[in-house]
Amino acid sequence: MTDQSTTEANEPARGTRGRRDPSLAAPVATRAGWTDLDVRAVDTARLLAADAVQKVGNGHPGTAMSLAPLAYLLYQNVMRHDPADPQWLGRDRFVLSCGHSSLTQYVQLYLSGYGLELDDLKSLRTWGSLTPGHPEVHHTKGVEITTGPLGSGLASAVGMAMAQRRQRGLLDPEAAPGESPFDHHVYVIASDGDIMEGVSHEACALAGHQELGNLTVVYDQNHISIEDDTNISFSEDVGKRYEAYGWHVVTVDWRSSWSGGSHSYVEDIDALLAAIESGKAIGDKPTLVILKTVIAWPAPTKRNTGASHGSALGDQEIAATKTLLGFDPAQTFEVGDDVLARAREVVQRGRSAHNKWSKGYADWRASHAEGASLLDRLVRQELPPNFAAAFPTFPADPKGIATRAASGAVLSALADVMPELWGGSADLADSNNTTMAGAPSFIPSGKQTDAYKGGPYGRTLHFGIRELGMGCILNGITLEGLTRTYGGTFLVFSDYMRPAVRLAALQKLPVTFVWTHDSIGLGEDGPTHQPIEHLAALRAIPGLDVIRPGDANETSVAWRTVLEHTDRPAGLALSRQALPTFDREMFGSAEGTAKGAYVLAEGSASTGPAVILVATGSEVSLAIEARETLESQGVSTRVVSMPCREWFNAQDQDYRDEVLPPNVRARVSVEAGVSMGWRDVVGDAGRIISIDHYGASAGASTLFREFGFTPAAVVAAAKESIQAAGGR
Repeated sequence: MTDQSTTEANEPARGTRGRRDPSLAAPVATRAGWTDLDVRAVDTARLLAADAVQKVGNGHPGTAMSLAPLAYLLYQNVMRHDPADPQWLGRDRFVLSCGHSSLTQYVQLYLSGYGLELDDLKSLRTWGSLTPGHPEVHHTKGVEITTGPLGSGLASAVGMAMAQRRQRGLLDPEAAPGESPFDHHVYVIASDGDIMEGVSHEACALAGHQELGNLTVVYDQNHISIEDDTNISFSEDVGKRYEAYGWHVVTVDWRSSWSGGSHSYVEDIDALLAAIESGKAIGDKPTLVILKTVIAWPAPTKRNTGASHGSALGDQEIAATKTLLGFDPAQTFEVGDDVLARAREVVQRGRSAHNKWSKGYADWRASHAEGASLLDRLVRQELPPNFAAAFPTFPADPKGIATRAASGAVLSALADVMPELWGGSADLADSNNTTMAGAPSFIPSGKQTDAYKGGPYGRTLHFGIRELGMGCILNGITLEGLTRTYGGTFLVFSDYMRPAVRLAALQKLPVTFVWTHDSIGLGEDGPTHQPIEHLAALRAIPGLDVIRPGDANETSVAWRTVLEHTDRPAGLALSRQALPTFDREMFGSAEGTAKGAYVLAEGSASTGPAVILVATGSEVSLAIEARETLESQGVSTRVVSMPCREWFNAQDQDYRDEVLPPNVRARVSVEAGVSMGWRDVVGDAGRIISIDHYGASAGASTLFREFGFTPAAVVAAAKESIQAAGGR
């Protein structure tokens, strides 16, 4: 415990009105330089959280109350940030992983002068407010990330830390530690729930392996969740777990002698500050500060209870808490002018830090003209001038190549053109083809392997078998703002990463998910590895583009189109097996891929097609074969390749009607996945060739034949549809 001679622990802290109850220990405040006004500001933050939840009638007051000292310390004494410029390039990043405790951040954004006002706190969790139930990026100034599902924020913070290192290596690799304008730190507040979630294991194990010394996590160990005492389900030694990961672990126990009484609970700010700062001296390990707190402190009867976690405290409890803290129990949302003035001194400190950083940044620009030009382009989210010319085209080949292999060729072609693009896979690099030829691995130098060489500023990411962690890390990398990233696994394992994919879409992050082995065509691995429902399930995510190219050239155009978008994620579903590369002198241009669907092969009749075959991915070649049979029988047949339903739906009605004329009701869809969603395309007279059951272990050709993915089956379905549509 820090010596309390400067600020007596049991001396009531003076505020703007009244005094704290003498039984309450004041935060120790020596090294942090806190005054009575700072203590009053912390107490103000506690009560603002309680009042806000009470006003709306729902929310999470307890954690915001007990973490008010930590949050105030971070914003006032620890983080480098500028409230006047929330997007300042040199700022530290803050992630509130326990997003349900949104008031922990909202109150500090208000006190620090980020633009939130008292009325915004009063509008918590209501329609149109700047203070939604969980923090949302792009919605509230000062919020870096949308955190909702527990663990996702912590995992994404690992991505932010990785991106900071990569960005430094891209722009200023020779600078001494701490001397680059691209050096900044990532701070996280996490809860018991964040630590319990499996994704935190995935990401934090990788963070330790990657030696991310630019990451500090404060774990609020209050032992309370919605089901009250966490001992009912959670008893592991978290500190030892993180030490095993390779983290620097420090414990700050504010509960060390607390047994339910007031005198024994001391919010030792000096000890907390020392613990947070201790990690900065350890450059090769992330830091975990285990902070043992009492939830809802100092509410007299609701402290340390599950009831305070997710419910309003009640008027009587809040009034009693205000009395304890020396506030007027009859007042709500009370903020003293002197308290606000004291808290907003951080604005000037932020401006000074920004100005100091700007001098070093100007020196860097003067001596790094090429890097400055690259940075300017990245900040503007512009593509390199030779971007379009870099994409390969593939010659016609009836044997062709797998679209996963074509994707790998595209990535290698982009390596020298687009230095901001980097990525890897969840231990499937050779299968996903996600490694750019010759690109070094992103790995501490001492952890290179015989197969993968690299260094701390490398480019090829190795996520290990951690699909959900990979997805969240990709989101965090993208939120850092300067680079573009991708990550690969098998399509069937997109189930493991779905929460991260959804969050990417929710945050409009241009992350690229590379999902290979996209159908029963992967063959012998059998039904556990053969995706059936996955394409439909992923298409159900609003804001996610799902692209299943039909040959190598569609794959190239698909990658180009994905990278041209900066406001949404995309998933590429790619084949394991080789697909024919179409002769584009005979068939429609692959440029149609960018529109989501296009006429690949036109019917022979001048009056238009009698039937339209719509296919994706490996089934496009089946449709082409079926067309040959139908045409030989006098049936004018159009083949439409539809690699991306989302892109096609975004086209104007004239284009969509041009590709799929409304008067042609005879239609057949062909996709090796469930039928869900295809009725919208083929209509009531259409036929759907799909697989609405699980696969089997056999060669790809056998499976396609046995499950009805054959040219003959397509021909039969086309004739049925023509008859149903009233044709002959």
